[in-house]
Amino acid sequence: MNAPHPGTNLPAGYPPQYPPAAFQGPPGHTGYLGPQAAYPGTQASYPGPQDAYAVPPPGYSGAGPVGFPVQHQPVYSQPGGPAGVPWMPAPPPPSGCPPGLEYLSQIDQILIHQQVELLEVLTSFETNNKYEIKNSLGQRIYFAAENTDCCTRNCCGASRPFTMRILDNMGQEVITLERPLRCASCCCPCCLQEVKIHAPPGVPVGYVTQNWHPCLPKFTVQNERREDVLKIIGPCLVCNCCGDVDFEIKSLDEENVVGKISKQWTGFVREVFTDADNFGIQFPIDLDVKMKAVMLGACFLIDFMFFERSEN
Repeated sequence: MNAPHPGTNLPAGYPPQYPPAAFQGPPGHTGYLGPQAAYPGTQASYPGPQDAYAVPPPGYSGAGPVGFPVQHQPVYSQPGGPAGVPWMPAPPPPSGCPPGLEYLSQIDQILIHQQVELLEVLTSFETNNKYEIKNSLGQRIYFAAENTDCCTRNCCGASRPFTMRILDNMGQEVITLERPLRCASCCCPCCLQEVKIHAPPGVPVGYVTQNWHPCLPKFTVQNERREDVLKIIGPCLVCNCCGDVDFEIKSLDEENVVGKISKQWTGFVREVFTDADNFGIQFPIDLDVKMKAVMLGACFLIDFMFFERSEN
């Protein structure tokens, strides 16, 4: 049987992997010339990854055929996310890094933008939350989507248990957050709030547990062995009227501030008529990538506990 695409073993009806234009040479060329002196591949003058050159320059399109994304080429489309937003190029994974967390290895700030759900705005019908997770340059790192059934969302409101699935630019689930159903009253010191972080799914990397306190929102960040690593302490009055609300990330002795989780003020109209929130997370750039992923879980837990309004 003759192959429908010469030079390939693809069956009939299967489109060629690369556009034909990717194999065409200059006008009048009849064969493949092979690498020449001016071949635009790796050269001595090619800058390559350097300490001061974290991402490719604007407009860099990679070295692959037209339309074929390569590692250092921003991807502009993702199922479930808005089109036209560039994705952060994947850096080389450090040693011992769980798959998908290499994006967190070279950043010290994360921006989390919750998407506005039109159905929820018009009807107050609680829908699954969706978030864009970006770096400080506005490049998308992950896309997060809540997975909770309709009955639980609308009966339990902001106190609902949830599973949050966090996807990378290939649509693969790299982080899973699980919040069980717990007591929402600060008067009850038992059965307090908690979120469990998996990276990759099924492999626990840390926990965020609420600590009872009569006045302050306090949390403990733990590693996969349930050992305390950091503390998170919020303000006595959690109100973001025309300003940001900061939850400080501190050392275990609560003497040193090493970062913060900030609920950002998004404007009067958005704050009043929606529950779509924006957050920023700052942490040391050399913090373990697993703990950076745990900070994402802490941010979502804080969002649901203090800023996810419910009128049901």
